[in-house]
Amino acid sequence: MKFSKTLITGLIMLVGVNTFAQKKKAEKFEKLEIEMFPKAKEGYKQVYIQLPVAKNENDLKVEFFVGTEKMLDCNKHFLMGNVKTQDLQGWGYNYYEVESKGETGGTLMACPDQKLTKKFVTLQPEIVRYNSKLPLVFYIPKDLEVRYRVLRPDAAMKKAVQK
Repeated sequence: MKFSKTLITGLIMLVGVNTFAQKKKAEKFEKLEIEMFPKAKEGYKQVYIQLPVAKNENDLKVEFFVGTEKMLDCNKHFLMGNVKTQDLQGWGYNYYEVESKGETGGTLMACPDQKLTKKFVTLQPEIVRYNSKLPLVFYIPKDLEVRYRVLRPDAAMKKAVQK
């Protein structure tokens, strides 16, 4: 009996993983073209996000985070710097230039245990529209990275309460 429960659980997990893998393969991407973007300047690197084609792209947004992993205490930390949106002259496309020296700021709470943990500390996150036809191109200092998530609307519209 115990063997058959283990076997059934294993088969269910295998089907779930296989379905997930097939779904990942099914994502369709537009042809990536970034040759028209400038080369990264000294000390910087060019990174990009290519989004898969999605249904109702006008309903989606992309939130991106520029940051780095650091060993930090219990305080809330942020990366100092900024993200500037630049226009790719003659193309009508945007790209993002990040200015940061990697310095962090944060709250000044007393941390009782003085324990440091690895945290991803970021500049202020930004939200942009979802567009699978154009990559999101970034020029960032070599020691930083860009992470992102896709934001989807709640299916149910809610009504504000009147006081």
